[in-house]
Amino acid sequence: MSTTQGLELRSLISAEGVLTLSLVPAAYPEPGPDEVVVEVQAAPINPSDLGLLTGAADISTATVEGQGTSAVLTARVPPERMPAMAGRVGQSLPVGNEGAGKVVSAGASPEAQALVGKTVALIGGAMYARFRKIRVQDCLVLPDEATAADGASCFVNPLTALGFVETMRAEGHTAIVHTAAASNLGQMLNRICIADGIGLVNVVRSPAQAELLTKAGAAHVCDTSAASFKADLREALKATGATLAFDAIGGGRLVGDILSSMEIVANATAPVYSRYGSDTFKQAYIYGALDLGPTELVRSFGFSWSIGGWLLTPFLHKAGPEVAARLRQRVVSELKTTFASHYARTIPLTAVLDPGTLREFSRRATGEKFLIDPSLDA
Repeated sequence: MSTTQGLELRSLISAEGVLTLSLVPAAYPEPGPDEVVVEVQAAPINPSDLGLLTGAADISTATVEGQGTSAVLTARVPPERMPAMAGRVGQSLPVGNEGAGKVVSAGASPEAQALVGKTVALIGGAMYARFRKIRVQDCLVLPDEATAADGASCFVNPLTALGFVETMRAEGHTAIVHTAAASNLGQMLNRICIADGIGLVNVVRSPAQAELLTKAGAAHVCDTSAASFKADLREALKATGATLAFDAIGGGRLVGDILSSMEIVANATAPVYSRYGSDTFKQAYIYGALDLGPTELVRSFGFSWSIGGWLLTPFLHKAGPEVAARLRQRVVSELKTTFASHYARTIPLTAVLDPGTLREFSRRATGEKFLIDPSLDA
C-alpha cells in the first residue's frame, strides 16, 4: 500500500496558556474506495479559520524559533480568555476549512477514479496541508478553465451568502440587512441580491467601503462612521422593508441599533399605538465575531423580535441534500462572476509561522484576504 507524505499546519493551546503553531509530518495512506488524495494548491484564510488557528491568543505576543518548515511560532493566551479554550487544551488541531487542488490518487470506485487529474474544491477541515485525503462527496469538480485559486473559496462564503437568501425565504422575510458588507462574502451577497431582485441594506464601516459597494451597484449602503448612519439606515429599511439582519460583527451595539431602526420604521405605519411595540417580527442572526466584546442591546424594539446564531453547517443539515446540491451547482455555474473571490496576497504555509504575516491577516481587514498555497513550500 502506497502512502503520500506531506506537511500539515497544526495549532495547539497548552494548559499553561501558550499557543503553538507548527508544521508537522503527515502521512496519507492509499485512499479508500470512495476517497481521493488532493494536492492542495489554494486554501483561503477565513475569519472562521482564524478562530481555530489562533484561538484566543494575543497575536501581539507572537514570537518564532527556527526557520522554514522547522519554524515554531508561539503566542500567549491571556488568562481571562483561557476558559473559552478549555475544550481544545492539549489537542494538536489541523486548520483550514476549505481549499482546492489537483486529485493525485483515488480509490477504486468509479466516482473516485473519475476525479483523477481533476481540479476540485473541497471542504472538511485540515486544508492547510500539502495533501488532503477526503471523501468524493466532499469534492466539487471545477470547470476546466478554473484554477485552484478560483475555486479555493467555493464553499464557506458562497454557500453562506446563498444560505442567507434561503433563510430569508424560508422564514417569510423579503429583504436583508448585512453588516461587514464590503467583505468578499458581502460583495457576493450584493451580486446575488441584484441578480435575484432582493432588497439588501449593506452596512459598512468607512466611506471607502461605501464607495466600493456603490460602484458595484448596491442600491442601499449605510456607513456606520457617518453622522447620518441611523437616519440612512431607517431610510434604507423603509425602502426595502427588511426585517431580517445577518451580522458579522457580534460585539457592540450595532445589532441592537438595527433592530431599533426596524421598529421605528414599523411604528411609522402602525394603525394604532401599542405599549408593547409593533407587531412586525424582527430577526437578527449573528454569524461572525469581528468584535469579541459583549453584544449590547438597548431594549427599544418592542417584544416582537429574536436574536440567534447562524452557522453554515447546521443550515445545510437543516436545508437537506437537495437544497445543498442546488446551491453548490449555482456556485459552480457562477464561479467567476457572482462568486469570484479576490486575495491581497498568496503565501506559502511557512509564512503563517512568521509573526509579522500572522498579524497582518489576523486583522481581518476588508480587502486584505490571504490565500495559502502549500505547493509553494515544495
